[in-house]
Amino acid sequence: MYTLNLNHMTQQEFLDEYWQKKPVVIRQGFNDFVDPIAADEMAGLAMEEQIESRLVHKKDGQWQAAFGPFESYEHLGNENWSLVVQALDNFSEEAAEIIEAFRFLPHWRLDDLMASFAMPGGSVGPHIDNYDTFICQGSGKRHWRVGNNGSHVEFAAHEALLHVEPFEAIIDVELEAGDILYIPPGFPHEGRSLDVSMSFSVGFRANSAVSVLSAFADHLIDNEKGSQLLTDPNRQVVSHSGEVSNRDYASIKGQIQNLLDDEVGFKTFTGQFLTAAKHELDTLLPDEPFELTEVSNLLNSHAIKRLGGLRAFYFEDTITQGLCYINGSELAFSPEIANGVKLLCDKVMLLPADLSDWSHNAAFVELATELLNQGYWYLAEAE
Repeated sequence: MYTLNLNHMTQQEFLDEYWQKKPVVIRQGFNDFVDPIAADEMAGLAMEEQIESRLVHKKDGQWQAAFGPFESYEHLGNENWSLVVQALDNFSEEAAEIIEAFRFLPHWRLDDLMASFAMPGGSVGPHIDNYDTFICQGSGKRHWRVGNNGSHVEFAAHEALLHVEPFEAIIDVELEAGDILYIPPGFPHEGRSLDVSMSFSVGFRANSAVSVLSAFADHLIDNEKGSQLLTDPNRQVVSHSGEVSNRDYASIKGQIQNLLDDEVGFKTFTGQFLTAAKHELDTLLPDEPFELTEVSNLLNSHAIKRLGGLRAFYFEDTITQGLCYINGSELAFSPEIANGVKLLCDKVMLLPADLSDWSHNAAFVELATELLNQGYWYLAEAE
């Protein structure tokens, strides 16, 4: 378990002073930090097809980048290269525990946990991210420079690498194991490994209006909604046929606004959109389907744990109506178990003590059985 130490700040004080405002170094944000995954295990993951990974290095002074899966690393030598693995929380239970330290932020904002292994001199170059990131230094040391936000010129150092032109640093530090560097969107930064090192970045992403509207349009098409034509049966004669009148403009805009004002429809889309998996899930299907009576007994003796990378959310005003959203789908359940479903969405692991009020509730046991059989939750030994 990783406990976040904000150096005498409360979580709210951190949000008030730094969140989306300015970067900050949190010395020993994790005390006695130990890498949750070994470098060779991470390298092995990057050899698998379903893992999103990237190698960045320099050759003859030029930046190079390649995407996995990779077959070997020996040709890269002992310096000036780094390996990045995305969505490590999907594939490593131990690494996913880092995310738990940041539960003071809503997890619909979470992107993923990224891990980086680097040899001395290894870097991905100076760049700007469009998300909030907590860079947690693991073993080894890295030198970080962070510039101020503002107008910065970006360019393609390689077809797979978007870099930023040189910037003046407002933070210039070396990070050691357990140190954390928080960087909001828009602040240029560059990290360079001083020796063999690991780091783990918890990213929180916000969606642009364009991405939401694009996904909403796809949702409407998939569900055959929004196809009604504009009607104007009370049309009046016009004297300027080239003019779009204010009334006509309002009608056109109203077509779109009516879709957004459909509270039920847009909330359904939002729940499905926010819980859609960003990376392929490594589902844990049981060898044999669970039976209801079996699950009722197991909930009294075992913990149940949510699959790494699985997204499960609810809206505060519809959870009591029996609606939540899991992995891109709306899930209806009996409103009587709303508080139990909140637990499933709020916590990654639920112990028998957490489920004492629900292990003999028929509706909850039925839901738990369904989720276990889908491989979205799985049994774990109670700690």
